[in-house]
Amino acid sequence: MAPASPRSHQRLIIFGEFYLDLVFYDLPDLPRLGEEVKTRRFAELPGGGLATTALVAARLGTPTAAVTRVGQDARLSPAWQKLAKSRVSVEACEFSSLFPTARTVCASYDGDRMMITHDAINENLHKLLDLPLVRKQLRTAKHLHLACALWPARTWLSVIRRLRAEGLTVSADIGWNPEMFRSSELPRLLGELDFAFPNEVEVRAMTQEQNIEAALKKLARWVRVPIIKLGRAGSMAIQNGKVMRAKSIRVRSVDATGAGDAFNGGFLHGYLAGWKLADCLRAGNLCGALATTAAGGSSVIPTPQQLKRLMNAALR
Repeated sequence: MAPASPRSHQRLIIFGEFYLDLVFYDLPDLPRLGEEVKTRRFAELPGGGLATTALVAARLGTPTAAVTRVGQDARLSPAWQKLAKSRVSVEACEFSSLFPTARTVCASYDGDRMMITHDAINENLHKLLDLPLVRKQLRTAKHLHLACALWPARTWLSVIRRLRAEGLTVSADIGWNPEMFRSSELPRLLGELDFAFPNEVEVRAMTQEQNIEAALKKLARWVRVPIIKLGRAGSMAIQNGKVMRAKSIRVRSVDATGAGDAFNGGFLHGYLAGWKLADCLRAGNLCGALATTAAGGSSVIPTPQQLKRLMNAALR
């Protein structure tokens, strides 16, 4: 797979939503309405696709910047400090005095998770892309990854077209967004992307196809290179009409929160390094699997050397 178009720096910008994640994991059961379940395992972490994807890519050695909007309440939060003190540049982020930082409560159980979110601060997030400091960063970037809902679709369609015209390659992970999945604008919007990263549940909702390979082939009519994350089963993609599958590794999973975002960070690191698609999938699988071995998607991230050793071992 060819690397991104030449620019002065190999640089990745992650744009999207930042959350303060309150993660409850190792639950003995799921509570029903009117009930309570207790667990000794809890963590407050940087959440959302933006933070996890950026932290993973930066840890692996890709120069990475994050662009998001947070409230003033985030400044002293351990979750924000983890991102701000990492190798990820956050200098173009906006601090709002009008809204609190977005928050998500995550309940992780039996290898999966459910979430409740408050994120009024993320309305009209696309306007950040016109700020002078953000425009400056975009001029030195090779690739822009959008970790947000891309709604309304028509607005984002014009935004992405403009960014592509400026020479950026663009990918997106829109997450679970039923309104977007039902939109007639979805195929046109996805058609502007170099990569899309839905998981198995999301791609079935997007395409209305229950067979996963049929869903992948339908997605390939819209996206240049569609990627489907299959959790413990790894991932699959289509390139030049050829279906590719990559297996994951076996780990003891304790929390699936953010695993898909960790996959994205590993994949994009490989893409910007000029790796073949199969190796990008393997890198994503490994980062996603390791992310599930602790709370939150960014608690366990391999070093470049560890990733290389794991990838070599997976090929044996």
